[in-house]
Amino acid sequence: MHDLFTPSPDTPEDAALASALDAEGHALLPRLLTPDQCRQLAGRYMDESLYRSTVVMARHGFGRGEYRYFAYPLPPLLERLRHALYPRLVPIANRWNAQLGLDVRYPATLAEFLDRCHRAGQRRPTPLILWYREGDHNCLHQDLYGEHVFPLQVAILLSRPGDDFTGGEFVVTESRTGHQRADVVPLTQGDAVVFTVNQRPETGPSGRTRRLAMRHGVSRVHGGQRHTVGLIFHDAL
Repeated sequence: MHDLFTPSPDTPEDAALASALDAEGHALLPRLLTPDQCRQLAGRYMDESLYRSTVVMARHGFGRGEYRYFAYPLPPLLERLRHALYPRLVPIANRWNAQLGLDVRYPATLAEFLDRCHRAGQRRPTPLILWYREGDHNCLHQDLYGEHVFPLQVAILLSRPGDDFTGGEFVVTESRTGHQRADVVPLTQGDAVVFTVNQRPETGPSGRTRRLAMRHGVSRVHGGQRHTVGLIFHDAL
């Protein structure tokens, strides 16, 4: 597993993560979970006791497939990951907000940030697990659940491309005035992608900061089954 449980600021890994997010709005964390951890999480999709709600995507125009929001307390592995990843991303989030001219700054720990969310009425946990089968897909979207939004989130692929499923690529789009771009992020089992929730800054040729709108989704699954875990750091109303 990727060593995220003993965060150490200003490491070359952190610098590379920040550089990729600044340049592209997304960054890869390879082998964040082991194959056994992936299988265990995917294998508990049907365990109703873990979840607070299930969403059938076609009923809401979100695409095809379904996902489930975990209830508190989260599974211990996801709880540890969420608390370990957050402080690695806080410096990037605060710098982005400063570049965008936004006054919001994020506290050093996830516990402090969740307390802010909960005091504003955002009390429902947002980590989720998604299940796609043949023909399923996820429309381009943003995961915004209330006033308090952390600008980065994480998706972890639990299934094996080519073995468990085909198709189903993770897609990120970027929009600015007169220009749109799409990236396909290649993932293998256990890989995570850190990506922009809503908007990110870009410094233009003139030195001025531009605001880029970001969305993400999953292309159509051609066969098999695909499971993914999503870690969102703000809770929902």
